[in-house]
Amino acid sequence: MPISIPSSAGSRISAKRVVIDLLSTLPPRLAVSVAALVRGAAVLGIGENSVRVTLARLRARGLVESDRRGLYRLSRAAEPVNRQVRSWRTVLEEVVNWDGSWVAVEESALPRADRKAARRRSRALRLLGFEALSPALCIRPDNLRGGADSLRERLAALGYSPRPFVFEVAAFDREQDDRARALWDTRTLEAGYASIREGLEKSAARVASLPVGEAMAETFVLGGEAVRSIVLDPLLPEPIVDVEARRALVEAMQRYDRIGRACWKGWAGESIGLAMSPADAVGLETAIAEAGMAGSIG
Repeated sequence: MPISIPSSAGSRISAKRVVIDLLSTLPPRLAVSVAALVRGAAVLGIGENSVRVTLARLRARGLVESDRRGLYRLSRAAEPVNRQVRSWRTVLEEVVNWDGSWVAVEESALPRADRKAARRRSRALRLLGFEALSPALCIRPDNLRGGADSLRERLAALGYSPRPFVFEVAAFDREQDDRARALWDTRTLEAGYASIREGLEKSAARVASLPVGEAMAETFVLGGEAVRSIVLDPLLPEPIVDVEARRALVEAMQRYDRIGRACWKGWAGESIGLAMSPADAVGLETAIAEAGMAGSIG
C-alpha cells in the first residue's frame, strides 16, 4: 500500500533517523528485534537491507548496542541526548521569569587544534540555545531553571570538553545588551511556531480517517518536525520572543503525542508501553547530530 508522506519532510527521512528514533520510543534499556525495526521502517519507505546496514554502522559508532543476536537498544552513550529530546514535554516548566541577566560561556583559553572537539562544543552550545556575542563569549538569557550551574552540567553531559567555564552576567551596557538580544532570528522562530502548530492541528483533525500505515507515516513526519523545533528551540524569554506562540506549539504537540502513540501502538505491541511515540521521538537523530555525538563515538 503506498504511503502518503508529506513532501515537505518525507524526503529527509533516512534509515539512520528511523532506526534511532524507533529505538528511542522504547522504555530505557529495553531491546527490540531487527524484525520489529524492519516493520516500522517499512511504513516509512525504508527497506530491510538499509535497516540492517544502518544498525551495523550505528553499533560501530557506539550509538546502539545489542543484548544478543537480533535484539538492539540505544547505548548508554546516547542517553544524554535522548534525555534532552524526551524533555520536550516538560520544556515549559524549565523556563522561569527573566530579570534581564545572562548566562555566559567563556572560551578564550580553549585549544583550537582539535577541530572535532571544537565542533562538539559548538553543537552542545547550540542545543542549549547559546549564541556567540564575541569569538570567545557565548551567551543566552538566564531564564532556565537552575541557571548557570544546571547549564554547566548539561553542557558537560552533551560532550562539551574540557569542563565549560560558565558564569552569570548581571547586566551588559545598553549597546551590548541590544546586540545580545538581536543574536537570535526571532522572526523565523515565531513563524515556525505558527506554521508547525497549524500543521499539527490539521493532521490531528484528519489522521483518524487515514489507513493505519498512512497515519503512522504522517504522525512520524509531522510529529518529528514539531519535536525538532521544540528541542532545538533556544527557549528565549519575553520580550525577545513571543512565548505564548511557543507555548501554543508545545501544547499542540502534547495533544498530537497522544494521537501518535495510538497510531504506533500496534508496532510496539500491547505489552509494551512506549516511553514516547515515534511521532514525538523523531528529534533524536537530529539532536545527536547537533550535539556532535554521531561522529565522535566509536
